[in-house]
Amino acid sequence: MFFSKNKLAMVSKSEALPDNPTAIPVDALHYVSASKMVPPFVAQYQVCYFAMGCFWGAERLFWSIPGVVTTAVGYQGGYTVNPSYQQVCTGQTGHTEAVLVVFDPEVISYAELLILFWENHQTAQGMRQGNDQGTQYRSALYCTSKLQLSEAKDSAAHYQQALADGGSTETITTEIDLAAPFYYAEADHQQYLAKNPQGYCGIGGSGICYPSN
Repeated sequence: MFFSKNKLAMVSKSEALPDNPTAIPVDALHYVSASKMVPPFVAQYQVCYFAMGCFWGAERLFWSIPGVVTTAVGYQGGYTVNPSYQQVCTGQTGHTEAVLVVFDPEVISYAELLILFWENHQTAQGMRQGNDQGTQYRSALYCTSKLQLSEAKDSAAHYQQALADGGSTETITTEIDLAAPFYYAEADHQQYLAKNPQGYCGIGGSGICYPSN
């Protein structure tokens, strides 16, 4: 069952793998910062989700940013409840690899986090990221409020113009929506590049900066 007919095509809900009865166990504390990695979070903090291809490098990008309180990796935007990594890799759950980011808005804004998102991966590659191919690698912004959703959509339009001004003819394919359920990935994937410093990191942008105005 671990092979998809077409990993570049989004599976339908009716054809997705069946739900799993139990959630994947996850450590309560972040391996790097020892911060709380599971809710509930402090009320003043905000939560958002970024999908930028392989979640290992994307998570490392965010956990090092001042104002980011904690991060975690997981699966989002699909149909199967409590999916495993092996199932997500088939392309038959509909999920993409996502990073949970909890941040203190008094230190860093959502708008500043969006700049990191746009500049640090390929935003116009559809169901792939570099050599990583499949629906699990699609670019996505999953928002936890209507305000975040509005900011995300505005930032996409802003960056699309920047790409055009930079000579690119590509069209952004990033999925932007209110957040669907986030399912924590297995413990060995959490903060993977801190545990495996020589591990694979697929992070790499287009080379075009996000405009400051």
